[in-house]
Amino acid sequence: MTTDSAAADPTTRVKSAASTVSDVGYPHGHLGHLSEHEEAQLAAFKTLVEAKGLYKPGPPASHDDPTLLRYLRARRWVPEDALAQFKDTEDWRAANDIDVLYETIELDAFEQSRRLYPQWLGRRDKRGIPVYLFEVKTLDNKTISNYEKLGKDSSFSKAKFDGKTPAGMLRLFALYENLTRFTQPLSTQLQDREHRDSPITLSTNIVDISGVSLKQFWNLKSHMQAASQLATAHYPETLDRIFIIGAPVFFSTVWGWVKRWFDPITVSKIFILSPHEVLPTLEQFIERRNIPKQYGGELEFKFGDQPTVDPAWEGTVRWENGHSAFKSRPAVWRENEDGTRVECVGIGSVNGVEQKELICSVPKAWPSKMSAPAAEPTPAATPVTKEGSVTEGTQTVPASEMQKLSISDTKEITEKHTEGSTVSPPTGAA
Repeated sequence: MTTDSAAADPTTRVKSAASTVSDVGYPHGHLGHLSEHEEAQLAAFKTLVEAKGLYKPGPPASHDDPTLLRYLRARRWVPEDALAQFKDTEDWRAANDIDVLYETIELDAFEQSRRLYPQWLGRRDKRGIPVYLFEVKTLDNKTISNYEKLGKDSSFSKAKFDGKTPAGMLRLFALYENLTRFTQPLSTQLQDREHRDSPITLSTNIVDISGVSLKQFWNLKSHMQAASQLATAHYPETLDRIFIIGAPVFFSTVWGWVKRWFDPITVSKIFILSPHEVLPTLEQFIERRNIPKQYGGELEFKFGDQPTVDPAWEGTVRWENGHSAFKSRPAVWRENEDGTRVECVGIGSVNGVEQKELICSVPKAWPSKMSAPAAEPTPAATPVTKEGSVTEGTQTVPASEMQKLSISDTKEITEKHTEGSTVSPPTGAA
């Protein structure tokens, strides 16, 4: 029988293995920090996708290196496996007009989606990775039902859909496009970070599950599972650390479902925090000024708010057309005419009329002339074993075994790496 203390502290009953990949997280395996083996696998991957007609080297290339590397990391640096996932994603994007979806989505529809799902704080963690907040309690059964019903009305964009992806969920992917085409590129250009030569392709997420009943979790199960699995398949390696806050006493049951929705690499980056661990843990990775006040920080931000303006942008972001902050809308970045700055252009539609508006610009810092790629060799893929030393693309527990871990097993593994706490030490995080 479960003891009272264990029941009161669900964090002792689930695994947070982030401490086990300490030496291989960002920036390792990212552009500017590749090993010789990883460079060779990237070159081999390019050869494969070009041969399949999925990639054009340019210039400009049809897909940049940071994007290609996401698939390689997700597939443990095996080019053939990365090719399969990359092809599936390219086919899915074409079948559902994902570019058109993002560029023509009605601004009201975009905002309806944004208010339900992870929201950018306007802040970044200590590595320069954008921080998102997600309050799960906003996703009750009625809200999801209405959201999916409205999503089946294809008039929210000019995209054509294949009917295979749940129609009610397609608007969600405009938010993932916003992450990869707006937030991450901005974070890459901002130079107040340690690894300025490495582009940002990740996000840090605070997931607040306080106030969510077991019944609500159960009602959300199919929706969250479909959303998570589609995102894992088509936006690989965009998640880094995930901090779960407010876990109820029954969370070990929910965790049994949730961990199956993500790949083992993502599962290894999840921290499940008890109340006394929240601020000390978040402060290891995020400056207090960038942590929302409800979690012990100093930032005035509540779920549903627009991104805050970071004082660190002062002198870097040049606002245009009366703007003084980022508002809820899709946006993209483009070079200005002389190539010295990148401009943020707001897009989307209002009543079917496409919008384009210059919002701001920042100095172009990446890619720098120093980091421009030289001519690349095209070696054959290096043989890779799928077991052995841990890299960001492997996990310490094989995927097949993670599903078999019992509650006592996960507690034992957690305590082994964290001395009884689910929180990893500062030097032991992914």
